[in-house]
Amino acid sequence: MKLVEHFQYGLNSPICLTWELTYACNLACVHCLSSSGRRDPRELSTAEAKHVVDELQRMQVFYINIGGGEPTVRPDFWELLDYSIDHQVGVKFSTNGIKLDKQRAAQLARTDYVDVQISLDGATAEINDHVRGPGSYATAMRALENLAEAGFGQPKISVVMTRQNVDQLDEFAAIAAKFDAQLRITRLRPSGRGADVWDELHPTAAQQRQLYDWLVSHGDQVLTGDSFFHLSAYGEALPGLNLCGAGRVVCLIDPVGDVYACPFAIHENFLAGNVRDEGGFQRVWQHSELFTELRRPQTGGACRSCGFYDSCQGGCMAAKFFTGLPLDGPDPECVRGFGEQALAARDGSTAIPKSDVDHSRSAPRNSRGRGPVPLTLTTRPDSAPLDGARPDRACDASPLAVGADSPLTPASARA
Repeated sequence: MKLVEHFQYGLNSPICLTWELTYACNLACVHCLSSSGRRDPRELSTAEAKHVVDELQRMQVFYINIGGGEPTVRPDFWELLDYSIDHQVGVKFSTNGIKLDKQRAAQLARTDYVDVQISLDGATAEINDHVRGPGSYATAMRALENLAEAGFGQPKISVVMTRQNVDQLDEFAAIAAKFDAQLRITRLRPSGRGADVWDELHPTAAQQRQLYDWLVSHGDQVLTGDSFFHLSAYGEALPGLNLCGAGRVVCLIDPVGDVYACPFAIHENFLAGNVRDEGGFQRVWQHSELFTELRRPQTGGACRSCGFYDSCQGGCMAAKFFTGLPLDGPDPECVRGFGEQALAARDGSTAIPKSDVDHSRSAPRNSRGRGPVPLTLTTRPDSAPLDGARPDRACDASPLAVGADSPLTPASARA
């Protein structure tokens, strides 16, 4: 059996998992997939979180992707980071940089098996701050400067690709080179608050091709987290797993211990269980009804009639679900144009699901009382500091007619 087939039918343990430690966040990014902002009082305690780490160690999970929310605002974040590493579970955490001062940067540079991703959604403050909030660009740059000064080698710069920043790919690469960092780009999903801005923010069809061509030229230097396997229908497969790993090789644990098949699908339809249930995380991963179903052979549905199915595997489950498209149909951003047709065929009777979870603040701190962060890029936002620191040709047959990174590196190798 090929390695990819092992992945399709699931593994005894996830290769990695995403763990959102808290929904608390000092920002209110307009595309936040988890609609973060306020802390959920039911979030796992320090002891419960350590118990999950113990399980992951026994299951030989290589590393965890920690996110949020903003994980570093959780008081016990650094304690949990050390505990995880001490128990042979590497940590990659994503942050907007708010807590990465010189002291914390130096601490991270001395710590083995930890990686840091700084979130940045514009190569300029004008683009970034319209999405992430005024002052967030400066905060991210300061965090990168502190990491570089401390000698932390190759942090990641994590970029969500939008209509406004596709033209900045070379500039993002230049920023990464400046800070001895590695560029990581991911796909905008219509989940969480991202559902409200997806129509405006997701790259156009022409930009999808632009992004694909850029990745073909630079893909060996850029991490994608298997976000763009739907682009492989253009012809050449991009580096990576190139299939949906939800419930097969990846999953999500949210702040209150709920386990979802996909980090981008926080909805009851994709909820497999809770780590507080009898048997803990291991029982959810190995025996839940949802994950068992996801690991069964998939038919490919309508997309099987497309000559490019083997390349794109039908695209992203979450993107289809949160745009009201059938899971066995084309991706809404299908590069052959079938997703666009499917979206246009929706009518008033089409149910478009919304996430069950929303911890957004009614008055985001980073809006400075000015209402939602604006998206029309006509004027430059103020520089107030952070509070608290589309296809070229169609397939031969339309499917509508027949209707998932680099390993963590120890500090000694980063010098």
